[in-house]
Amino acid sequence: MLLWLLRGAYLALVLGTAAFAAAALTDRNEQVNAVVIPLLMVAFGVVVLLADVRQRDKQITTITAVFLGLILGSVLGVLFSVVLDPLLENAFGDRRMVAASRVLITLVCCYVTVSTLLQTKDEFRFIIPYVEFSKQVKGGRPLVLDTSVIIDGRIADVCDTRLIDTRLVVPRFVLQELQAVADSSDKLKRNRGRRGLDVLKRLQANPKLDLLMHDGNIPELRTGERIRVDERLVILAKHLNARVVTNDFNLNKIAQLQGVDVINLNELANAMKTVALPGEAMAVRLVKAGDQVGQGVGYLDDGTMVVVEQGRALIGQEVGIVVTSVLQTPAGRMIFGRPDQRASGSGTPYPGPGDSRSGAAAAAPDPKAASGPQEPVKAPPANPGGKAPPG
Repeated sequence: MLLWLLRGAYLALVLGTAAFAAAALTDRNEQVNAVVIPLLMVAFGVVVLLADVRQRDKQITTITAVFLGLILGSVLGVLFSVVLDPLLENAFGDRRMVAASRVLITLVCCYVTVSTLLQTKDEFRFIIPYVEFSKQVKGGRPLVLDTSVIIDGRIADVCDTRLIDTRLVVPRFVLQELQAVADSSDKLKRNRGRRGLDVLKRLQANPKLDLLMHDGNIPELRTGERIRVDERLVILAKHLNARVVTNDFNLNKIAQLQGVDVINLNELANAMKTVALPGEAMAVRLVKAGDQVGQGVGYLDDGTMVVVEQGRALIGQEVGIVVTSVLQTPAGRMIFGRPDQRASGSGTPYPGPGDSRSGAAAAAPDPKAASGPQEPVKAPPANPGGKAPPG
């Protein structure tokens, strides 16, 4: 809001200056100039304003480099003019040519100093004794994006959630690698490269995101040697005190060995998957048979594999299961379970994989139980009177 107020005040001052110039030229009876010159002044002011609005990514180092370059160029121009003044007077003999030569020398010095400082602005900071102006990074350290994570595309979805509030850095050599992949003769590689370029365009169009295209022009990379993209990423991240975002396992290890923090998007995705605890009930649709006998395999919405014991007969159905164990692997999380007895509506437990008896055999009585020991039959007591029992 404050920036737009500044722009409004600037535009008002430009219009006021143009009106003052028109009034002054009208008083001098210069009717044509009273219209043309104010219009040119307004047009120039509007062009500057539009250029400022369009160029959102500005750096204080650029302004510092231009400012110091102009000062140094002006000082060098004056010194060279003083030294060369006798030679210029003897060479031309005309004061106007000498003055023009001085201006030319000053312009050359300013151009050389400004150009040099702009090309090396990342290698110095504007320092006053006991006072140092350092950039305050919003949120945290910058994130340097790798080619693999750009092609993957999930980084754009993560940024849409506004979870990331720090600057994203895309080095120029990563962009060149994406262009090379997009121009490949292989159809699969070409599609991957074009997808990466589309993801970059989506990131640039996000108004809540701070995306910087870095030239990667740092002293460590100007050695003349042919350095691989992964090594360039690590060197640039160390120079910017940034973190690398990648899906590449090898780059992850290389960066960690050199002391550079890495955010692996695959590890982030695994951390955000569904948490399942043993004994928890869930529903899953079985789509194929497992490696072991009787197993059925299904998948959750986030891609987590679910292996169901004794679920092969239920393939193609949505089954309620009870989680028995969870296995965390480098490739992701696997959930093991068995069909839920409560969901089946029967109190009879499902036969386990080691129970080989059929239903009929299980229902038959145990012969050993039938032939077990029985109580002996007692004889009737003897007649105490010796009389025969009544007939």
